[in-house]
Amino acid sequence: MRAKISYAITAAVLVVYFVLVGSRGVLLIEAGTPLTVTFGIAVLILPVIGVWFLWKNTQFVREANRLAAELEAEGGLPVDELERLPSGRVDRDSADAVFARRKAETEAAPDDWRSWFRLAVAYHDARDTPRARKAMQRAITLRRASQVSPPGT
Repeated sequence: MRAKISYAITAAVLVVYFVLVGSRGVLLIEAGTPLTVTFGIAVLILPVIGVWFLWKNTQFVREANRLAAELEAEGGLPVDELERLPSGRVDRDSADAVFARRKAETEAAPDDWRSWFRLAVAYHDARDTPRARKAMQRAITLRRASQVSPPGT
């Protein structure tokens, strides 16, 4: 729940920022000189890119949450079996051991979105965010493909 609140606050702050930057771009364009129009267009590009990025990221998070809910309903969510240091951080050897099991599971069933989801969690626990994101994207893609009904049905 804390992560959802943090995400919502961050997204809201970004939207306010995009509106403020966008309004400055519009003001520059309204000034009407070639230089201000050029700068205004350049300034407007930033919020457009930002809104697109925020939209894509929000879609990703919603899809990942849907998969988590579906996996939880099936009783297949990975259990937190990681050992923790006194500081609360995950013990690296423990994360590596869980990761090795999740990787082997995914290699044994490369078309199973559930194994990719669990691998993404293992990557996240091992603090490898780029690979965690790629593995989760693979899980989302495989889940979507499994929902597509064959032609003629």
